[in-house]
Amino acid sequence: MNSKNPILTALLLVISAIFILSGCSDASPSDAKAKAEKKEEDKYEKLVKEKNKEIELQPLELSPYNQEINSTFTKPEHKEFAVNGEVVVEGKVEKFSSLKSDYVWIKVFADEEGPAGKQHEYYTKLIEGKFKQKIHFFNGEGKYHVSVQIPSTETENYYFEATAFDVHNVNPEIERDITLTPFGQDAEVALLNMDSSYVKENEIFSLKGEAGKLAEEDTVMLKLTKGSESWKHVLPIKDGQFTYDIPLFYGKGVHELEVLVPDKERENYYQTATTILIDNKSDRTMLPIEYMDVYRERGVTLESPVFGGEATDGMYHVKGKIDPNAEFGPETTHIYITTKKGEDEALDVIPVKDFKFDDSFYLRFGPGTYEVVLSVPEIKEENSDYFRYFGFARFEVESTGEDQRDLLPSRGVQSDAEPIKQLAKDITAGKSTKRDKAKAIYEYVAKTVAYDVEKLETDDFNWDDSALKTLDLKTGVCQDYSYLTIALLRASDIEARFVEGMARGGWWPSKHAWVEANLEGEWITMDPTWGSGYVDDDKFVAKYDEKYFDPDMAEFKKTHTRTGVAY
Repeated sequence: MNSKNPILTALLLVISAIFILSGCSDASPSDAKAKAEKKEEDKYEKLVKEKNKEIELQPLELSPYNQEINSTFTKPEHKEFAVNGEVVVEGKVEKFSSLKSDYVWIKVFADEEGPAGKQHEYYTKLIEGKFKQKIHFFNGEGKYHVSVQIPSTETENYYFEATAFDVHNVNPEIERDITLTPFGQDAEVALLNMDSSYVKENEIFSLKGEAGKLAEEDTVMLKLTKGSESWKHVLPIKDGQFTYDIPLFYGKGVHELEVLVPDKERENYYQTATTILIDNKSDRTMLPIEYMDVYRERGVTLESPVFGGEATDGMYHVKGKIDPNAEFGPETTHIYITTKKGEDEALDVIPVKDFKFDDSFYLRFGPGTYEVVLSVPEIKEENSDYFRYFGFARFEVESTGEDQRDLLPSRGVQSDAEPIKQLAKDITAGKSTKRDKAKAIYEYVAKTVAYDVEKLETDDFNWDDSALKTLDLKTGVCQDYSYLTIALLRASDIEARFVEGMARGGWWPSKHAWVEANLEGEWITMDPTWGSGYVDDDKFVAKYDEKYFDPDMAEFKKTHTRTGVAY
């Protein structure tokens, strides 16, 4: 460089250095990663070559059955060999039209039990007699035995081994292929967002799938198994898809999940479509929810809880929805909840609005284990004074809450509602003892509510009959008098309970309800219905009578027979 300008010379030298450094700079991070991966791949390919040198490579052996059906194999070529993570089985059956099935059955056995078990299966579709299946190895590195079986020409569901070979996989990566049985393939089942049928999860596995050949009225069954324990559940098909968050109930270890589809030849029978192995990392065990047939028949989806055995402080929440297209979907306006602890049992009701339910209920009998049953109501065309309901889910709940069975709000007794609390405060104003407060409440209800003769005669009972409804209508029958009385008592911090029984004499012998209240440690009886008046010629005559507040029990029992307490 002969430039006479020293500044220009220096500048040219810097530019040259930059070009030289650019040409010698390291590759981009992506290039470096690709090189590392290739190096790793080359390592396993080298291991394959070394292993195959140790093995005496011999031609693949075919069974005599191949001659009978004119079948041949193009892959693999040897009966024992090494591979890097995968092997291809490929062949052709000339006499495929005579076979009793359209699938070749390939069974892969690991020499040793691994995290993903010891066996995996493939059903490979025969297309114009040709078949091709790529196989990966579910336990990673190790020796595997592969058996290729071709259907019988005479017997349904019967296969003959066409060939078998041994594979030494040198790659440690665990890859359990997602495979479908013939039933799964016929239903066009596919698992979404999954590339392996061996997965690791923590307590919950989110299943998402589709079944292109199943109709909206079809269902998919799930079966979860670990050891001797198993759980089953049926899912609806919505827009060709199914989804469910599956609790891994049985603690740490591998859970086997079967996805089953309906058997079109047999009603109410399912066949396995695919199997997933889920390795749960959590030690926590959970109790399964038991679902009844009604769950599917009435189109219920229970979103919460997803498992039983949860602990709570005395209140529990449930959430779900009703399929509007299911039988009685639009008519299902409420859900019944039965809670049972030992001999004690309570019934609660929560509303269904816009085909959804989302509400809480009390575990009112103190600490312990509760059996909870969720039910849908019987849909009746005629009025009646009884309610039938059908359980759709059963589970357990552990409660640490106090026993407040006679103070907490309950079905029909909204003692925590603001109108009830304010009214109770007004009625008991200036009253210092619980007895005086209870007497004032009894008198208010007996004088304010008129007996509804028509309701009794027409059996016009409804699931939402309650204290608030009675307060609004100012009419009712014995249950309604009792609901309002108990609500006002509990709102006044007085324990009260709903008594069921029979009443003889007076108006008519029939089922009846009245009230018991705890006044300073002594339970007393009151019947605000009989204290309100009487019926004459099918008409109610209002006539307040205070003798049915803490009555003489010997006289009371002549007309009233107590059968129990309802919660």
